[in-house]
Amino acid sequence: MPGMSDPRFSHSVVLICAHGDEGAMGIVLNKPLPGVGFADLLGQLGIDAEGRAPAVPVHFGGPVEPGRGFVLHPLPEGAESEDEGVLRIPGLRLGMTTTRNILEDIASGRGPDRAVLSLGYAGWDAGQLESEVLANGWLVAEAGDELIFGTDNSRKWHQALKSLGVDPLALSTAAGHA
Repeated sequence: MPGMSDPRFSHSVVLICAHGDEGAMGIVLNKPLPGVGFADLLGQLGIDAEGRAPAVPVHFGGPVEPGRGFVLHPLPEGAESEDEGVLRIPGLRLGMTTTRNILEDIASGRGPDRAVLSLGYAGWDAGQLESEVLANGWLVAEAGDELIFGTDNSRKWHQALKSLGVDPLALSTAAGHA
């Protein structure tokens, strides 16, 4: 919501990747990290991309564990539900992987054709996210391909609101007068 008091989440689009009795975790999809490139990260990890690292966006995924990488990617047809290091995102044909192997695969051209790399994640304790939603801190929209893998990060928040039939300009104006 426009009135979000935490500046780290102002106008954020967050994909909830896991949600249960213990709490929830998600990845911010529309906050690219300035000055951080995929090739730079590969170099820091000692992964040789042979000068051909693909243009994988690197995002601020959230304030928890900002030094840890998370890769969102489509799951291939027939992907095993127990693939090591892959968290299947319920209701979507997506996985989140935290292993070095996926970075090596992407760097060598053997990885998924679309991916978003995030440093850090957003986390909520048990019941916290539900309370924030009930207090109108967050709106809940369907996750679409463009919201997840689209390259126009500046438009993702507006796209999410429009998918709910909400005019982002009217919402921002109303929040400014509250």
